[in-house]
Amino acid sequence: MSCSRVTFLCGRAGVCALGAVAAKYAGDERLLDHYLTQFKEIKLSSILPNELLYGRVGFLWASSFINHHIGRGTISSNHSRLLVDEIINDGRKLAKKGKCPLMYEWHGKKYWGAAHGLAGIMHVLMDMELTPDEVEDVKGTLHYMIDNRFPSGNYPSSEGSESDRLVHWCHGAPGVSLTLAKAAEVFGDKDFLQAAMDAGDVVWNRGLLKRVGICHGISGNAYVFLALYRLTNKVEYLYKAKAFACFLHDRAQRLVCDGEMHGGDCPYSLFEGIGGMAYLFLDMIEPSEARFPAYEL
Repeated sequence: MSCSRVTFLCGRAGVCALGAVAAKYAGDERLLDHYLTQFKEIKLSSILPNELLYGRVGFLWASSFINHHIGRGTISSNHSRLLVDEIINDGRKLAKKGKCPLMYEWHGKKYWGAAHGLAGIMHVLMDMELTPDEVEDVKGTLHYMIDNRFPSGNYPSSEGSESDRLVHWCHGAPGVSLTLAKAAEVFGDKDFLQAAMDAGDVVWNRGLLKRVGICHGISGNAYVFLALYRLTNKVEYLYKAKAFACFLHDRAQRLVCDGEMHGGDCPYSLFEGIGGMAYLFLDMIEPSEARFPAYEL
């Protein structure tokens, strides 16, 4: 089964992965087998990019989602290994003799963020079975990002960018913070923990945006505090998550109607619109169990 869009967020892999997991929880073995078969028949083009939204990493995340909910090995690690080899090799080739061990391009730019760049790719690679040298490349890439963040603590949207403007999951400190929080958990590295909290400070100071959604809005930024709360057990992060959620609950609808906030080009969608805001409100019922949708497992 060939398809140009093969990721969890934007492609058939997401449909099959969600269908399989829903069938698992519904106890429908026939439907589960159907969706898993469909997933395993997806063919990835050799010209796919490596990023999360449209690329190889987005397909890998779908595989991890299935294995997380249905059982380890449901999607063979051998298949994942082939993709990891391609992703690592591409990253090393583009990095060449630069200071960053891994680097990637999408549409001619070396993006850093979660949707199209380093943060998203490193986030997914940390779920894979990596060799020791690959682990060092992932850690080295994250250290490079920390060392080259803006003086404000925010992160560039792409390599060499001097625009310290975006504070979104897709570009800037929020997505990077979520990845660093995961790195702190996976590697037990205090430098990653401190950097994740530093990025969280940027989100608190600058992340009350004029959009409601998950990708580039207040709802997505609130998940930074939920991740840090889960990681540190510090109640200040729960307070900050509640503050962002309460702002949305109290004011978002009126501000969108008044034209002072943007409700999203697709206003009911999960990533742009009020679908993501509703998802956040549901997660606030059990904040210690909250996960950024389609990013944190």
